[in-house]
Amino acid sequence: VMVDVVMDVLRALASPNLDVKRKVLDLVLDLLTLRNVEEVVLYLKKEVVKTQSGELEKGGEYRQMLVQAIHACAVEYPEVAGSVVHLLMDFLGDTNVAAAVDVVLFVREIIETNPKLCVSMIQRLSDTFYQIRASRVCSIALWILGEYSLSLSEVESAIATIKQCLGDLPFFTISEEGESADSSKPAQPVVNSVTVSSRRPVVLADGTYATQSAATEAISTPSVTPGSLASTLNLRSLILSGDFFLAAVVAYTLTKLVLRLEEVQPSKVEANKACTGALLVMTSILQLGLSSYLPQPIDNDSYDRIVLCVRLLCNTGDDVRRIWLQSCRQSFAKMLAEKQFRETEEMRAKAQISHAQPDDLIDFYHLKSRKGMSQLELEDEVQDDLKAATGGFTKETDDANRLNRILQLTGFSDPVYAEAFVTVHHYDIVLDVTVVNRTKETLQNLCLELATMGDLKLVDRPQNYTLAPESSKQMLLSGTCGQNLSGKTRVAVNTVIQDEKKFLNHVIKSTNMKCLTPPSALDGECGYIAANLYAKSVFGEDALVNISIEKQVDGKLSGYIRIRSKTQGIALSLGDKITLKQKGGS
Repeated sequence: VMVDVVMDVLRALASPNLDVKRKVLDLVLDLLTLRNVEEVVLYLKKEVVKTQSGELEKGGEYRQMLVQAIHACAVEYPEVAGSVVHLLMDFLGDTNVAAAVDVVLFVREIIETNPKLCVSMIQRLSDTFYQIRASRVCSIALWILGEYSLSLSEVESAIATIKQCLGDLPFFTISEEGESADSSKPAQPVVNSVTVSSRRPVVLADGTYATQSAATEAISTPSVTPGSLASTLNLRSLILSGDFFLAAVVAYTLTKLVLRLEEVQPSKVEANKACTGALLVMTSILQLGLSSYLPQPIDNDSYDRIVLCVRLLCNTGDDVRRIWLQSCRQSFAKMLAEKQFRETEEMRAKAQISHAQPDDLIDFYHLKSRKGMSQLELEDEVQDDLKAATGGFTKETDDANRLNRILQLTGFSDPVYAEAFVTVHHYDIVLDVTVVNRTKETLQNLCLELATMGDLKLVDRPQNYTLAPESSKQMLLSGTCGQNLSGKTRVAVNTVIQDEKKFLNHVIKSTNMKCLTPPSALDGECGYIAANLYAKSVFGEDALVNISIEKQVDGKLSGYIRIRSKTQGIALSLGDKITLKQKGGS
């Protein structure tokens, strides 16, 4: 019966509304069991195939939702992963980058949790790698090839795939001014050609050096016309566009593959050839990055990473080899285990939450008029109805409820006593202020002035009144809390606390916010810390806090706390609270 129910729910995916499709997939995942998981996955596979035809509107977004649903099914029931992973790998080159990222993350997780699929997935990834066009997808796919290519054939295939996607080296050619092109050599497709004068030593195509007083350097960017030979040079195209982070990932992957090849290749000559080829790729990338013919040169971080790979291949130690070939994969496995543990704990916590108590009041919204009533007034009326129905309604208890929500504005001994009854509904704030003249004299032009902070604004300002001796007056004031999409604040760290984690915990406790950064990312002692905090106000507004602090030589903490919120008032008030609370050490 449960299988039939789930299949009936899945048929609602025929709706053209993406929100309906998303709700259907969420409901199906909630109803997923070991008995119906195969039927669900089979149905989702058919839906994925439909998105390839191009008939569905917003097929890319729908495909991304399907990939995420299949990923959730495979993670919860690993036995069905083998039937979907090869189908999804066809979408690594999807024009919808978000869907392609979801697929490659799915592949990365499944290949670690399902060792039996490792060989076939690596082979399929090598065959389809040239189709990938997104830089982030290429980076993750390269990491997978470098980490899970274990046998001799897999390592050699991965190295060959990377070199094929990089194309011929070097990345730009040099020719003298006016020199005609050699017709015997095949012409390379050029998209962007930059010609400038050069008077420095240069590296020719055969690897030798030459000094020219006037030379032109043309950067050859391969065409990416679908179906052409150059369309397979995805890595070359991305690197020549200035993506040196991807270039550093290429260097890391080649280094890891060469180190593993030295372990599985019996021929030292072949291993040395592979090492030399990898060094040639890295030096060509460095030469391109240090040249002045790209929109921007290589960044320092990528340069240092590539140089590290060059030095490592020239002088490899056992400790470094163990780190590169074992520790990286162990760290990834630990990260997956922690992710699964965290998700399990969250599910347990949600299961223990009681959404309604047995004796909770049921409010039938459609049976009560709500016109012109705030949420607080509705709650009061519901409670009054319940008390009236049970015979427990009395005027005294109602007055006691109201007294609990009165805010005193002045002291009892002041000449003029004032108190306010506050009603808050969404962004509207109403103050029912009672003012009492406690003197024996008539007070003329008595005015109540209110100051606001942030983007809290007064709608009705109070008038001037004349109060007779020992008389009172009621004033009704209203205000509103507007939204400002640019609400962000920066607070400098100024505290006597000298431990980064203690300071972070102090801010969390003082602001009652939740730390989004996982505990594993905060482990260890490195002298600095970066964490994100989150909270939601009673009005339903989000507030995000980023803490970046560093311990100085003298032991003090320095840095900034950045606060972001759609409502400027929330950001400013939270900034004031952090400024006030961060100095304390308790």
